[in-house]
Amino acid sequence: MPGSPLRGQQRAGAPRALGRWDAMEYDEKLARFRQAHLNPFNKQLVPRQHEQRASEEAPDFASEEALPELPPGEPEFHCTERVMDLGLSEDHFSRPVGLFLASDIQQLRQAIEECKQVILELPEHSEKQKDAVVRLIHLRLKLQELKDPNEDEPNIRVLLEHRFYKEKSKSVKQTCDKCNTIIWGLIQTWYTCTGCYYRCHSKCLNLISKPCVRSKVSHQAEYELNICPETGLDSQDYRCAECRAPISLRGVPSEARQCDYTGQYYCSHCHWNDLAVIPARVVHNWDFEPRKVSRCSMRYLALMVSRPVLRLREINPLLFNYVEELVEIRKLRQDILLMKPYFITCKEAMEARLLLQLQDRQHFVENDEMYSVQDLLDAHTGRLSCSLTETHTLFAKHIKLDCERCQAKGFVCELCREGDVLFPFDSHTSVCTECSAVFHRDCYYDNSTTCPKCARLTLRKQSLFQEPGPDVDA
Repeated sequence: MPGSPLRGQQRAGAPRALGRWDAMEYDEKLARFRQAHLNPFNKQLVPRQHEQRASEEAPDFASEEALPELPPGEPEFHCTERVMDLGLSEDHFSRPVGLFLASDIQQLRQAIEECKQVILELPEHSEKQKDAVVRLIHLRLKLQELKDPNEDEPNIRVLLEHRFYKEKSKSVKQTCDKCNTIIWGLIQTWYTCTGCYYRCHSKCLNLISKPCVRSKVSHQAEYELNICPETGLDSQDYRCAECRAPISLRGVPSEARQCDYTGQYYCSHCHWNDLAVIPARVVHNWDFEPRKVSRCSMRYLALMVSRPVLRLREINPLLFNYVEELVEIRKLRQDILLMKPYFITCKEAMEARLLLQLQDRQHFVENDEMYSVQDLLDAHTGRLSCSLTETHTLFAKHIKLDCERCQAKGFVCELCREGDVLFPFDSHTSVCTECSAVFHRDCYYDNSTTCPKCARLTLRKQSLFQEPGPDVDA
């Protein structure tokens, strides 16, 4: 076997030459990939300048004819603009934009300035610019959290009778009543007046020119009872009734919006087309349709809605002839006033605090004439009549069934001296206006004589004046 060693040498040398060729082919492909960034999704063909550059840099023994070629059935694609982003060119060890890991106030302020500069340098409306804006917001939030408490704004501010308290809620979306823009609670400080619930930015506090509506409610608690008392835009000198900004009906420079409560015209910053029930329309026309009012009027009406300042018998006495609910409510209120003396002198009633059933409508246990707008609203919907009927039933049950002391204060009809014990709030009774004695209604109206109790009291007074005392005889 003389040829076996030679064959062995050839076999041993052939793989070594083939491995070198494979290494050259791999280096060439890698160089082409890094230079051209081959993108199989982009079919735009360009001149193969990178191949020429690669062939010039290749060793002499690697000729053009020896370069590997793609199979004939597969097209060759090259990309110029869009490249396949495989993360090869990204620097994963670079510092984040804005120094996001800053921990103290000085570093955070420096990071905010750097982030601002980066935002200005990045292309507009690009994804990177949006990400940088998000980083800036987070940096400002972190700066607000680490801010020195000595630099914080005060929790209480008193301006024009407003008593502003700094809000701590960050997630509630509100609108500034002064500048008519959204309050971003996460990054902005804002205040709320505890009297009239006026909301504004901290930067807008010194610009407020309207005093607190609560002071007007305290000093002058009365409604405008004329329906939309308009005087004309010329009487306002074509200016907003609140901020005195120029306005006109044509919308130049600002649209004039009328308030249905005051009849005056306001600008769009002072009139947001809020809807409210107008007291004058309710009292005169029993009209509960909400109308457009200014911000100031809306806050005033909201504070006045539960105040009993409407005396219906004087304002519009004919309203009881057309609204049956008001007649029923007036009778229930009169009965409750007749029950009040029983509860005041009853120990059990005072311990049970029965009169607190009407703590939301305290004026119901004081008189039967005054009404609030909320009372009229509830009367229109039927809620007031139902609640008063339940309260009336509870009070009557205590007086007539549960309490023996209250039962002992009942009356017996002195005209017929028959029937059960009578109480002044019973539906079939009548009460003498002079002595408050209680009789059956039929007996009282059928008897043409005077009240027996009044006659007895008159005779007693006369006997006291006519009979001389023992000291006089002596």
